[in-house]
Amino acid sequence: MAAPRVRHNLRPWDHQKHVATSPRRGCEAGGTGSEVAGHDPLAAFVRATGGGQMSSIISRGFHGRRADAPRDRVPPGQYVTRDFPVLSAGPTPHRSLDQWDLSIVGEVDEPRRWTWEELRALPTQEVTVDIHCVTKWSKLDTVWQGISVDTLLGEVRTSAQYVVQYSDGGYTTNLPLTAVTGGKAWVVFGYDGEPIAAEHGGPVRMLVPSRYLWKSAKWLRGLRLQANDEPGFWETNGYSNDADPWREQRYWGD
Repeated sequence: MAAPRVRHNLRPWDHQKHVATSPRRGCEAGGTGSEVAGHDPLAAFVRATGGGQMSSIISRGFHGRRADAPRDRVPPGQYVTRDFPVLSAGPTPHRSLDQWDLSIVGEVDEPRRWTWEELRALPTQEVTVDIHCVTKWSKLDTVWQGISVDTLLGEVRTSAQYVVQYSDGGYTTNLPLTAVTGGKAWVVFGYDGEPIAAEHGGPVRMLVPSRYLWKSAKWLRGLRLQANDEPGFWETNGYSNDADPWREQRYWGD
């Protein structure tokens, strides 16, 4: 498994592509339910359940292949793509930056909130990671700009053991706090030197490369810290609570 390459203290739209090395390597999720891509497991679920709150699906081209990638970079059952495929369930949220904020709430000494300007004033990193979608595509060496979750959590005190990501549109997904700390997760606002496109979760999304990508909530609005685990949207609809791509933890029981 390739370790994420991290460059610290970059302004997010810096087009210099020099990256140093540091920590490790997620289908897209957020908004009114989820956004998924590639082959079909989540899309099949949407069709089988009638979509629930999901009103529309828009798929984009997917060109994947198993070859041309080292085995230690691509988890079992995955294909490699050079595209960034997207399949949207429900409308893509659009929110102006002057009405946007990010919060840490829950079991903390005091809730914390950042406006866009305040968030952008925090120290930034550029990270290069591989991402893995539960619908079986993997994209290697993706480059993101954002803020380490460690930086954000450094401004609160908590005894919580779990974190719930929540997004515009009501989407949630859960993880142990240990899965997003210690240089393992970022709140990102840039992709490949440009602002993240709305269909990929902009203005801000989570990036947790050690998990299938539905654990990286799009259109992120906050982190809720909790003593107890609380499964999110896909986790309560048959998908793995852990979602480790290297263990092929796609569904309950995997």
